[in-house]
Amino acid sequence: MENGLSRTSLGEFLRTRRERLTPEEVGLITYGRRRLPGLRREEVAQLAHIGTSWYTSLEQGRSVNPSEDVLNNIARALRLTEDERQHLHLLARPVQQDREADLHIPVGIERMIQALGPHPAFVLGRYWDVLMWNQAAELVFRLPSYADTEPECINWIRYLLTGMGPRVEDWRTGAKVLIAQFRADYARFPDDARFKQLIEEFMQNSQLFREIWPLHEVQAVADHHKQRYDPRIGEMEFEHVTLQPPGNPDLKVMIYTASADTSVRLQRVLETLETEAK
Repeated sequence: MENGLSRTSLGEFLRTRRERLTPEEVGLITYGRRRLPGLRREEVAQLAHIGTSWYTSLEQGRSVNPSEDVLNNIARALRLTEDERQHLHLLARPVQQDREADLHIPVGIERMIQALGPHPAFVLGRYWDVLMWNQAAELVFRLPSYADTEPECINWIRYLLTGMGPRVEDWRTGAKVLIAQFRADYARFPDDARFKQLIEEFMQNSQLFREIWPLHEVQAVADHHKQRYDPRIGEMEFEHVTLQPPGNPDLKVMIYTASADTSVRLQRVLETLETEAK
């Protein structure tokens, strides 16, 4: 591990995972009261079948080179999820990724996004900037018109954290998930200046981000069912899927496939807006 930020993040990640477990949860017998929450370092080392000093070096961010098997043993000892296990490997054995962010959207994807209406769709870049979107996304997520000659740069995390985007009942839960996904992406580029700038901005401007970021929660982008309400449209239901082009994994194509009833109402509102604009 040559990257200092990765080593620091690794140590903080291990500590937070260790502190959330109790001895009883992992089958250890304890005696007396404990001054601090969670497992002790020597207990994690015991469960992972490694030396205590070696595990301590990992958690303190020292330059060590854990094998894949050792990392998997630690993941099992700490009861990590699959997303967390992959995150652990990335922090402990970072892959050099110093290429420039590719903002180019293939013509095929651009045409697909526009053709998907009335189903909302948009494209996110490496830093979660919204690079393009269709009219249905403008309607559902209250985005500005993409048809403008110079559409403003919108960062999806900033857009939701600062209240510019639509609020829903489970907004806080959804924002936590997005922050966990953003951290998982950040681990791929720990030295990236733009990521650092965004994190500093969010820490300064969002109380929720200040609460969640130090917890080191990580989650991969996953497909899921979404419900949303808008007074102009009514109750809406979507199946959300995320596609990542093999040739440019920095891009995330976010597609919200509307239910049959939602699709009809979205189409009706879009046609009304188009008529009014003429």
